[in-house]
Amino acid sequence: MPKQLIPFIRGKSLIQIARDRLDGLVDPARQFICAGLAHRDAILQALDHFSPDNYLAEPTGRDTLNAVAFGAAVIHQIDPEAVVAVFTADHIIEPVNRFQSVVSAAYELAESQPETLVTFGITPTHPATGFGYLQLGRPIRGDARIVDQFKEKPDAATAQRHFDAGPAAYLWNSGMFVWRAATVLDCIRRYEPANYEAIMRIARAWRSPDRDDLLHRVYPTLKKISVDYAVMEPASKDPAVQVAALPMPLTWLDVGSWPAFAKTCDTDSRGNALGPGRHLLLDTQGTLAASSDEQHLIAAIGCDNLIIIHTPHATLVCPANCAEKIKDLHAEVADRFGDELL
Repeated sequence: MPKQLIPFIRGKSLIQIARDRLDGLVDPARQFICAGLAHRDAILQALDHFSPDNYLAEPTGRDTLNAVAFGAAVIHQIDPEAVVAVFTADHIIEPVNRFQSVVSAAYELAESQPETLVTFGITPTHPATGFGYLQLGRPIRGDARIVDQFKEKPDAATAQRHFDAGPAAYLWNSGMFVWRAATVLDCIRRYEPANYEAIMRIARAWRSPDRDDLLHRVYPTLKKISVDYAVMEPASKDPAVQVAALPMPLTWLDVGSWPAFAKTCDTDSRGNALGPGRHLLLDTQGTLAASSDEQHLIAAIGCDNLIIIHTPHATLVCPANCAEKIKDLHAEVADRFGDELL
C-alpha cells in the first residue's frame, strides 16, 4: 500500500489531508487525480464524493513528467484556457489558510502572465541533497521572484553552499506548481517532443472508445523522467518562458522518510515519537515507535534515537541517523526474500 493511502496521520491518510487543503480553493468538480490504475479503487474509496471521471489512471508509473503532462493534456482538452495547479499527496502543510493564500497568488500570477511557470519555495532547514533548489532573482509581482536557476538534487557540497547563502538567495522547490496547461504543454513539446506527441495522442482520444486501449499501449512506452529535470531546469534557462517562485512561509514536511514521519507524531516527555499501535518505552528517548498491528506491543528499554516500525510481515529496527540506508535494505530484502515482503 502506498504511503499516501495509509491512515497514519491522526487517523487520516496523506491523500485525504492533501484534498482537505483544497477545500474552498478549487471546485471539487475541477479536481483531478493522476495515480496508478492499481490504486484507483482504494483512492476513490478513501475520498468521499470524488468523481471517478476525474481519475486519470496510469497503467504504470512513468515518473512525474508524464503524470504532469497527462493531467495537463486531458484538462486542456476540456478547457484550453485552464490554469492548472499541481499538488503532491505526500506533504504535511500548515497552516492551511496561509497555503491557500499563497496558491491564490500563484493562480493570479499565471493568469496575468501566461508565459510563467510558478513554483513554490520552502525555506531550507538543512543542506538537503534530496530536494531541488531555486536560485532567486529579481522580484516580478508581490512576493514572486524570478528563478535564475533551477538545480535539482545537488551534491552535498553544492547543497551546503546554497544553504549557507540563506533563504533570500536559495529556497527548496516544493514540488508543487501552477501554470497554464497550454504553457507547460508547449514546454514539453519543445524539451521532450516524443513524450509530448504520445501524451497528446492519448488526450485527443480521451472521450473516444479507443481511450483505454491507446492508454495501455502508449503510456508504458514513455521515457521516464521527472518534471524537474525535463521542464523546470531547461525552462529556467529559456527566454521564451519565465520560471517564478513564490515563497511559502509555513510548515512544510515532505513525509518521505521515517524521521520525517516522526515529526507528525505525538511525543512524550523524553522526545519519543509515538506512532500508531501500542508501545511501552522505558528509559528510552528520541525513539520512533509505530505498528500497523493493533494486537502487537512494541516494548523497549534503555534505547536511544532508534526507529522501530512493526507490520504483520516485518519489523524494522535501526538508529535514526541510518534512515537513509533503508533504501539499501529494501533492495537487499527484495534480492534475498522476494517481492512478498516489500
